[in-house]
Amino acid sequence: MKNRLVDTALLLWLSLRLQLGKRFWAVPLLVLAWPAFQALALVAGWSDGGFEPEDAQNVLIGIPLVVLAIGLGVRIIAGEIEQRTLEVTYTVPGGARRVWISKILAAILLLAVAQGLLAIVAAAFFVPYPATALYGALQAAVVYLVLAMGLGALLRSEITALLVVSVVLLMNGLMTGFGGLQTRLSPFFNPLAVDEENQAELLAWTIQNRIGMALLILALIALACVRAERREELLRA
Repeated sequence: MKNRLVDTALLLWLSLRLQLGKRFWAVPLLVLAWPAFQALALVAGWSDGGFEPEDAQNVLIGIPLVVLAIGLGVRIIAGEIEQRTLEVTYTVPGGARRVWISKILAAILLLAVAQGLLAIVAAAFFVPYPATALYGALQAAVVYLVLAMGLGALLRSEITALLVVSVVLLMNGLMTGFGGLQTRLSPFFNPLAVDEENQAELLAWTIQNRIGMALLILALIALACVRAERREELLRA
């Protein structure tokens, strides 16, 4: 059991180093630029006021986490294609799918670290919030992580996948009024921002959203892996 845990940890470490280089540990620190900007906006008077607990999930934590997730996601498969290392991946014992899953788990681990930093800063300097907000923020990030990975495999280009997933993110924002209209169909669904007095109904909406997004994540991973295993199509010039 101990050896298996060590092997798993080593595999995740190698996956992160392969995707992001030997300084991958510094990547989560990039998200701190967002709360720094928010603090500057408050001090300079660019913002109308302070933050409420419902702002923690998406405004303070979710947005920078999703941006980081998209950047990580497009590199999982499309990065291999552009670096001309994809053919080597297909020779890995256990199949290429094992490599993709390891990269996804490594990326989620990195997102969790980044979220921890954002959570501490948000609670210490902006506003207290319930722990449930952390799951909501991570959910949105993982959805866009696997979506970016799938688009990277489909389009065979990091830049093109980045542009397309950015359009999807913008459309998601427009359809939800950038947080003003909460819907159970959005990965950014925030129960704290819903004006609903019936707590039982709100709980049902939240459970539906969380289960639905979990199924969507699994479906996107499966579709991306199926696409990535089409060796001839991905290796063609």
